[in-house]
Amino acid sequence: LLAREDFDAVTLDMQHGAVALAATLRAIPLVLGAGKPAIARIPVGEFATASRLLDGGASAVIAPMINTIEDARRFGAFMKYPPVGERSWGPHAAVVLSGLGPADYFARANGFSLGFAMVETREALGILDRILAEPGVDGIFVGPSDLSIALSGGGGVDPMDAEVDRALDHVLQRTRAAGKLPAVFAHTGERAAAFARMGFPLVAVETDTLLLRAGARAALAAARG
Repeated sequence: LLAREDFDAVTLDMQHGAVALAATLRAIPLVLGAGKPAIARIPVGEFATASRLLDGGASAVIAPMINTIEDARRFGAFMKYPPVGERSWGPHAAVVLSGLGPADYFARANGFSLGFAMVETREALGILDRILAEPGVDGIFVGPSDLSIALSGGGGVDPMDAEVDRALDHVLQRTRAAGKLPAVFAHTGERAAAFARMGFPLVAVETDTLLLRAGARAALAAARG
């Protein structure tokens, strides 16, 4: 349903969403069938799942809590075929969904299968340039809520905090300087518009539960006058 609205892509969240691997692999062709890229976020540290999602036709994979260079390297290795990475061959669904032959898919997949490393902690911010230098990392995805927890030393959750905005701008500038893609989550459409004005080319707008709740509240308000 969401893929057939005016979104540019749909993200399937295996980290915090109630979506397991089998359901995600079933959903990817439905999103692609609507003419949209399917993006999937893996659970923390489950880098091998990234390859399975790419084999299933995912256009991009987001890896949360990339806090060390080793995290970034391991994630990138599962995202790319040799000589860049160590992804093994077996993209049976992806080849069919891409419309390419096996040889063309292998030759081009490293370029169109995008890996986003999530930067959400002070540790990750401190090594941002080194994460960006990893060849298997195509971009950085920021979760402002987790970033706010980290920047406040666990003091609370405030994705609208001014320090969060300064960190977001830093990530945006460093990622663009590296020639890679900056992305961010927005909990409201208004916040998404602000991120777009900042220069983020990819913004995830709200969640299915937030959209469902907003729709329910709007309908109830209209029904009750």
